[in-house]
Amino acid sequence: MAAFSFPESLFLAGCGNMAGQMLARWLGSGLDPDRVTVYRPSGREVAGGVRVMSEWPSSLPDGTVILLGMKPYQLADVAPHVAAMAGKDLRLISILAGVKLQSLRGHFPALADIVRVMPNTPVGVGQGVCALYADETTSTEARQEAQALMQPLGLAEWIDDEAQFNLVTALSGCGPAYLFRFIDALAGAAARLGLPPEQAERLALATVQGAATLAVEAGESPAALADRVASPGGMTRQGMNVLDEGDRLLELLTDTLCAARDRGEEMAREAEK
Repeated sequence: MAAFSFPESLFLAGCGNMAGQMLARWLGSGLDPDRVTVYRPSGREVAGGVRVMSEWPSSLPDGTVILLGMKPYQLADVAPHVAAMAGKDLRLISILAGVKLQSLRGHFPALADIVRVMPNTPVGVGQGVCALYADETTSTEARQEAQALMQPLGLAEWIDDEAQFNLVTALSGCGPAYLFRFIDALAGAAARLGLPPEQAERLALATVQGAATLAVEAGESPAALADRVASPGGMTRQGMNVLDEGDRLLELLTDTLCAARDRGEEMAREAEK
């Protein structure tokens, strides 16, 4: 694991919801706001002490890490401005969903060090997942710097094959939304069967939080934990039989991830046009 450190200069090209979550966590983990510059057309403040620009700077200090934090469809408009700033030793991190490294290199031919990162929303509380990918052109130093920058955000894991990046995005990038929907459905089912809705939601949230913590710390697979809780002939086993019948839950989640992955592939094709 790379030693944790912040770059001397960090430039955010856009600061949408995900980039904003990342920045908030970095600042909360000790990043000096004086090191950060954000380009935001509106000029709206991002966080105390962070410089916000509504016009593109003509250059950036050597060694600056540039984070592409806007929407993927804005890449064509943003790229010429970023490329014009691409001086010596600048490094690029992209969190643009569906935009492949080859496309990024086409937009930024002067930059050798480019890393793709797919974070998820829990990065804001330091419990996120950041999937990283880089090719052989990207230096070891740039890889280490990118991983170190992701460390305060949660788990940082490298992906060997970019072809799997959209699948990883469907799992960890989109996964929090699916879990939120599960929590809502779990509480909704209890409310439908008679619990007060507010109480059902509190119980569902606490149940998922505790179970997730146990799953992380138990040292056993989630499958083994489920079977250990579901004793034969008990209430849990009876409910599990419904989930397990015909692999219905597995089939549902396979279809869910497949749909998200395929949309990522569509977005990649759209970005390449």
